[in-house]
Formats: sequence, C-alpha cells, structure tokens
Amino acid sequence: METVQELIPLAKEMMTQKPSRKLVKLYVLGSVLAFFGVVLILVETVCSPFAAPSRLRDEGAAGAELREARERLALRTQARLQKGQQQEAALCSRALSKRLQGS
Repeated sequence: METVQELIPLAKEMMTQKPSRKLVKLYVLGSVLAFFGVVLILVETVCSPFAAPSRLRDEGAAGAELREARERLALRTQARLQKGQQQEAALCSRALSKRLQGS
C-alpha cells in the first residue's frame, strides 16, 4: 500500500512539470508491465499448491523414461559385447583349425 500512496504524489508532480508525450507513454508502459508482473506472481503463488502434485508426477515419469533408456542402452552394449566375444571365439577356432591342418 505504501507504494500506491507514493505513486499518486509522484504522478501529480510529473503532471505539474509537463513531461513530454513520449515520456508519459514510457511511464505508463512501465507501470502496466509492473502491474502485470505483480498479478502473475500472485496467480503463481495461489496456484502453486495445486501444481506441485502434477509436477512431481511429471518428474516421476521423466525419471522412469530415463531409467528405461539406460536399461535399453545397457542391453545393447551387453549384446554388442557378447557378439564381439562370439566373433572373437570363431576367429580363434578358425586359426587353431588352420594351424592343426598345416602341421
């Protein structure tokens, strides 16, 4: 309330000094933006208790998706390792069979 009480004398003093038209528009624009900022903060404060459960639900879903992605990545890397080990075993067995045939 103190701010509103200070704005009225400020506005009266500005009008007595005859500011330019552009300066008045700038003051009005600043005041309107400040007012909208205050309204948005009040709305956010009032609605925040209702938004918290849905936000937690969204974060939980994102965490589950991240865990699933990690599991899929781990399975892929494990499959690649197994495939590489199988290929390596096949190459070693071929090398041994060629060595035995040569002797």
